[in-house]
Amino acid sequence: MKPIYAITALSVFAIWACHPKTGNQVATAVLPDLVTPAGKQKFIDPANMDLSVKPGDDFYQYANGTWLKNTPIPPTESVWGSFPALRDFNQQALKAILEEAAAKTSEKGSLNQKVGDFYAAGMDTLAIEKAGLTPVQPYFDRVDKIASMKGLLDEIGKMQVEGINALFTLYANNDEKISTQFVPYLAQGGTHLPDRDYFFKTDARTTKIRDAYKVHIVNVFKLLGEKQATAEKYRDDVMRFELALATASMTRTEMRDPQKLYNKMTIKEIHQLSPLIDWGQMLKTMTIQYDTLIVQQPKFVTAMDELLRKEKLDQWKIYLKWCIIKEAMGFLGTAFVQENFNFSKNLTGQKQQQPRWKRVALLTDRALGDLVGQLYVTKHFTPEAKQRMTQLVENLSLTYQKRIQNLDWMSPVTKQKALGKLGTFMRKIGYPDKWQDLSKLQIVRNNYWANLLATNDFAYKDMVSRIGKPVDRTRWHMTPPTVNAYYNPTLNEIVFPAGILQFPFFDNAADDAMNYGGIGAVIGHEMTHGFDDEGRQYDAEGNLKDWWTKEDGEKFDAKAKTIENQYSNYRVLDTVKVNGKLTLGENLADLGGINLAYEAFKTFTKQGKSNQKIDGFTPDQRFFLSWAQVWRVNMRDEALMQRVMSDPHSPGIFRCNGPITHMPEFYSAFGVKEGDKMWKKEQDRTKIW
Repeated sequence: MKPIYAITALSVFAIWACHPKTGNQVATAVLPDLVTPAGKQKFIDPANMDLSVKPGDDFYQYANGTWLKNTPIPPTESVWGSFPALRDFNQQALKAILEEAAAKTSEKGSLNQKVGDFYAAGMDTLAIEKAGLTPVQPYFDRVDKIASMKGLLDEIGKMQVEGINALFTLYANNDEKISTQFVPYLAQGGTHLPDRDYFFKTDARTTKIRDAYKVHIVNVFKLLGEKQATAEKYRDDVMRFELALATASMTRTEMRDPQKLYNKMTIKEIHQLSPLIDWGQMLKTMTIQYDTLIVQQPKFVTAMDELLRKEKLDQWKIYLKWCIIKEAMGFLGTAFVQENFNFSKNLTGQKQQQPRWKRVALLTDRALGDLVGQLYVTKHFTPEAKQRMTQLVENLSLTYQKRIQNLDWMSPVTKQKALGKLGTFMRKIGYPDKWQDLSKLQIVRNNYWANLLATNDFAYKDMVSRIGKPVDRTRWHMTPPTVNAYYNPTLNEIVFPAGILQFPFFDNAADDAMNYGGIGAVIGHEMTHGFDDEGRQYDAEGNLKDWWTKEDGEKFDAKAKTIENQYSNYRVLDTVKVNGKLTLGENLADLGGINLAYEAFKTFTKQGKSNQKIDGFTPDQRFFLSWAQVWRVNMRDEALMQRVMSDPHSPGIFRCNGPITHMPEFYSAFGVKEGDKMWKKEQDRTKIW
């Protein structure tokens, strides 16, 4: 999938697929300090702080220490903090909306009918339990009938259409070098651990997860009716396949170079990489009519061919069945759902399964996002909030413009192009101006699996229908209730769903210091993604094209290297450190975001020019405290390790403390001096944008 740079981890998945591994976990309680006993909003609460810590030694702990100490992670969560708490609030809002829709008898084909029936079918556990393995049996039957290499490849193509990632991933998106065109991409895939490194690292934590995965495979095949010995044999087959695919896969750090991922090839050229696969027939099976593909990992395509030559047809059938059941088991009966969760605990540390309503509500939002979104924004996103948010974005943009003009390291020619790119940012706030037409999508009340197939089929056909046509710039990659934001380089757009436009990020009743330190920094973060080490490689039209002078590019890289080195020295657990290369883009965006937000706060607000205290804190102090409380989070060790391995975002403590060590304004606000642990000498502070 083309890069989408989000404020938090954004899971990447086939845009037509609906399966349980594709989203962030949501939470089960609300933050205890959001509202005072009197019912009045308290935006900065000293009771959450640890005033025994010097702000210049550990600002994250100073701002959040008591909250961190006194706030346990709910057993149904792997993390708990500002983001998951707001997600929980939105989940509760969705629950009320979905239950209301499900309780109504609505006209067939109406918005409420589709949303309500999808949710009701997902909550009908008696019907799901009664169905047993019936939903997946036709897939298994198809696999059993495979009798030739052609039959095998045809089946893999059919599975891709159905959202089952077997062997590779094929999807469509904007052409990275001709951003106005919508084209197919061929990418690595076919494995079922969060990252390829889980197959290779030998530390105790990773080894434990890999061993648990092997047990998981055996348990699942036993649930399918196989005996222990047979299930163990099948486990060995699956692990051999996935190890081979993981070996051929690029690392996440390698995939941060968009130039390496862009290899446009004709069908004939791809055939030379993998002679056993008739790619013309594969595309035909997938109902795609196009004569070129953008191949992200050519070596992986060659490795697929080698695997096809090496493995026997019977072993391929086992692997395909594993791909089928692994994608489907979260939607089957209790035994499969529980086994799926039992394995996931090894990755997340989560103690208990989330209540079913949360899982179904999340899936309903993913499957019917433009329908659910219409109901959500009517109740939870006011025109006043959108108007204020629009002004915030404008103020941040004007600030960025000024900062680019005043850069002392960039040449005038590159500045002009940077300003041109900034000026063409498309701004999307709250919800789409044009909702997707889902009138032809059929949803029923009494068949959960049929609804999953219907939404999957609708989304896939919609995607394929756009191949070769001009890109639709009105589309969103997140639903309105999502607690996140993103920058999309090929559309050169910044997007802020309604879900994140609430406290602690944004509140219409809050003072400007709170909103600029919260959502203002988020806005600046997404804007800076357009100019981070990846985003800067895309021009104003969204094309992957070098628009920098050689000297300016080298100066930028040198500055970025200081940030990479800074984060690479942050220790997470034991000897484990942050991957400064993997997280570089997000760290640069955090650095740019907080600086932009602060200058905009000082420039455009009365509060920014005053020293009047609120609840004992100056405006500048409230700005930085707002920034800090956004990143507060308690995280289980297992989830933290998964983040370090696979997430381009640094842990919360470093997102809070890292950028502000480069800001003299932070030092002044809290009296940070030489000798304090967060102090950097002036020559060691980095300013990029």
